[in-house]
Amino acid sequence: MSNVYATEKPYRARRTPDRAHYDKATVHAILDEGLVAHVAYVGGMGEPHVIPIFYARHGDDLLFHASSKSGLGLAAKQGAWMCATVTLIDSIVYARSGFHHSMKFRSVAAHGVTELVSGDDKLAALDFMVDRLEPGRAAHLRPMNDQEIKATHVVRLRLDQVTAKVSVGDAPNEEPEDLDWPVWAGIVPVTTVFGVPRQHDPSVSDAGRPALSGPLFRK
Repeated sequence: MSNVYATEKPYRARRTPDRAHYDKATVHAILDEGLVAHVAYVGGMGEPHVIPIFYARHGDDLLFHASSKSGLGLAAKQGAWMCATVTLIDSIVYARSGFHHSMKFRSVAAHGVTELVSGDDKLAALDFMVDRLEPGRAAHLRPMNDQEIKATHVVRLRLDQVTAKVSVGDAPNEEPEDLDWPVWAGIVPVTTVFGVPRQHDPSVSDAGRPALSGPLFRK
């Protein structure tokens, strides 16, 4: 089994190709760190749509769910060609000219035909997506009823035509004549931080709900 995606030319990086990566280790690491993918597809009237959605990577599959009556769900049912992108911002680059302002980032773009997951695989996929947020949580939840299962599509996008791009470095790209310009230049790191979990108590309003330290407790 190859450790590199055999991405075809139309889906390979053309601008700054030196930043492109096609190895599975890089692609998977970015996808496993991200939480939201922007999924693009073309609707029945030829109109473009881009939907931000939670996802989970399972091997070489990208899984996400959609309402069975939504445009995204209906397109997936028809086996539409879609593009999913995930971007992680690592820092903002401030230069001495507006032209050279930029960001350091890691991103993945995946193109492919979607298909619906069904039967026991569908239920397993839904549990897998819950467990991505907190390992083992799905086993403690109230099982989905038939109406909820019917209303939810699980969509699989095979990771096949995939490109990762990584921009790294600790300094802005400056013109030599700009280096003496009297303005601050540098990099500001960007990080995602999870807050302290707060227990949900139906008898207490959001304004009066106290913070809860420690893990996500289960009864």
